Amino acid sequence: MDLKGSQTYVIFDGKATGPYSSRVTMYGSNLRFSKVTRKDSGMYDCEVSGNGQPGEARVKLTVLVPPSPPLCRVPSSVTTGNKAVLTCHDNDGSPPPKYNWYKDGVLLPLEPSKISGFKNATYRLNTDTGNLDFPRVNKMDSGQYYCEASNSAGPPQRCKVAKMEVRDLNTGGIVAGVIVALLLLALLGFGIWYAHKKGYLPSDKPKPNVVYQPPSSLYGGEEEDTGPNKIQYEEADTMTEQHKKHILYERVRAQ
Repeated sequence: MDLKGSQTYVIFDGKATGPYSSRVTMYGSNLRFSKVTRKDSGMYDCEVSGNGQPGEARVKLTVLVPPSPPLCRVPSSVTTGNKAVLTCHDNDGSPPPKYNWYKDGVLLPLEPSKISGFKNATYRLNTDTGNLDFPRVNKMDSGQYYCEASNSAGPPQRCKVAKMEVRDLNTGGIVAGVIVALLLLALLGFGIWYAHKKGYLPSDKPKPNVVYQPPSSLYGGEEEDTGPNKIQYEEADTMTEQHKKHILYERVRAQ
């Protein structure tokens, strides 16, 4: 059984299986590896059968591999009061290495509250996973950080130094941004008002509908008469006007 929990046969039917055929030999009840890798670490089970008395034995194999320089991730800038997580990990070391963090060249203790110089520290360090957590960073957490991975197979290895800077919230910049946004909105509103006033924008008022209606008839709005009767009326009106003029003329002469 390997480190991931999967199980495979090393020897089956008296012969080494594919992954082990070139580097594993069996003599008697023993296995001999001519070359081992980190993946060979794990639990090995030996099953014995025969004579009606089956048996089983388990052996743990740990392949010692010194750690490589770990991969570290350190945020370059964090705002005061926010959370920050620094990570450190090595995939090569066997057994799995333990991790320690350094700030400005000083080892960070696992339990800072028990050390007089770190009583105000708020970080949490996990030496198994390599995570360094700051629930709420402050200005004192700014500094140069690096991680160190170590195990019993070889000398410890470090990652490159990285700087984390903790900055205060830029309230002045936020206020300035809000003012600029309000000014832009005011200019936009003025521009729309001015364009509407000058008629540059289409009007929303509906255009009036003009409906042509023929002039009403002289006689109570009835349909215009174009027949003989109309001609008689016009002649009668004309004679009446002439008759009025004649009477006015006679009166003037009499005076």
